[in-house]
Amino acid sequence: MTVDLSITHLILQASLVVQLVMLILLIASISSWAIIIRKRRELKRANEGTERFEDLFWSGGNLTELYAQSEHPDPDAGGLERVFRAGFREFTRMRQQHAQSDLALEGAQRAMRVALSREIDQLEAQVPFLATVGSTSPYIGLFGTVWGIMNSFLALGAMQQATLATVAPGIAEALIATALGLFAAIPAVIAYNRFSSQSERLTSRYEMFIDEFTGILQRNVQTRGAVNP
Repeated sequence: MTVDLSITHLILQASLVVQLVMLILLIASISSWAIIIRKRRELKRANEGTERFEDLFWSGGNLTELYAQSEHPDPDAGGLERVFRAGFREFTRMRQQHAQSDLALEGAQRAMRVALSREIDQLEAQVPFLATVGSTSPYIGLFGTVWGIMNSFLALGAMQQATLATVAPGIAEALIATALGLFAAIPAVIAYNRFSSQSERLTSRYEMFIDEFTGILQRNVQTRGAVNP
């Protein structure tokens, strides 16, 4: 007797529980890849925007003019530009209100920290989902495997004469669940580690910029008019 062991046939003939496990893993895998593609583009755009703004900021131009330009930011502007804009806007506002220098600096730094928190939230958005998929998918697949093998042995016990041909399809369909679990988990774990590392590097650059920009404002806090790096 010839047994059809094609993957499509095994999935269609699998038990309802195993099919449900496969469907969950398939949805998790598709969702992970959608997030991976989107986050890769977002982080690439954030890195490029940060490099462009750093080059512009340290070029020695007038920061008041730079701020005026950033009021109409490019759609691809990086988070660093938004952090700068928040700090300079608050600093200028408080200086126009004749606030003390220390209060103006504290206000600017506080505004930049708030903007930084928003940028971090955006950088890390949906990344924890990849960690969840990476950590749970193998266990979900293992559950489907155990369930499928258990059913195979229960069916085997009801037979008077058991052969490899009778037990092989059940074990094969069960192992497909494990394979799908690994297929969903491995890319998610790799992407999570990569995106987390990139987000941490960007966050460090933002924090370093805040410290440097605060120092520039502090050195020029007594200067009227334009502020230069």
